[in-house]
Amino acid sequence: MGLWASPYSLRIKVALKIKGVDYEYVEEDMIRNKSQQIVNYNPVHKKVPVLIHTGKPIVESVVILEYIDETWKGNPLLPQDSYDRAQARFWAKFIDDQLTPTIRTALMRKGEIAKRATAEAEELLKLLENEIKSGNKLFHGEGVGFMDMVGIVIAYWVPAIQQAAGKQLLMRGSYPCICSWACRLLACSVVRENLPPHDKLVSFYGDRIAAVLTKTPKL
Repeated sequence: MGLWASPYSLRIKVALKIKGVDYEYVEEDMIRNKSQQIVNYNPVHKKVPVLIHTGKPIVESVVILEYIDETWKGNPLLPQDSYDRAQARFWAKFIDDQLTPTIRTALMRKGEIAKRATAEAEELLKLLENEIKSGNKLFHGEGVGFMDMVGIVIAYWVPAIQQAAGKQLLMRGSYPCICSWACRLLACSVVRENLPPHDKLVSFYGDRIAAVLTKTPKL
């Protein structure tokens, strides 16, 4: 169960494709008409994605990725080395809990809130840029791995939100290593063939930004 515009849903699609697992995808309308199934299967967060396997729900995209990797052993997503796995979990948490929310605030808000978030996002992007530049193999592995699936939100969604907002934050001149990694990732067929249309995503976020700004005082 997922939403076409959700990078977190796409992570699961890509992971299942890499593993060669057949699945039935159910599109949810999370904006206008959230189904009772979502509430039943994910009563804590009431969000997608939700993976139903052997009749049991698994929720939260990173948790689902690890579940998929443990359940279907072929084509491993996470590194085999325990230290590298810990590093992958750390950077996934960094992207989901710090980088992505801060970038969204910087791009989707205005005034002092956006200004503060932009400054914070730039510092966080520098950390990721330096980590990729250092040669961290999580970002330079062969094929598409765990960090690539988590990073799809930076590679594809952030440029779409930037275009919708009419702002520039993630630029090749400032973050060449992130942008090169994003280009390599988006060139992989298993990712490229499952991405939502760029223009449709820009329009979706244009509507979201407009909705946010009408509810938020301009500081």
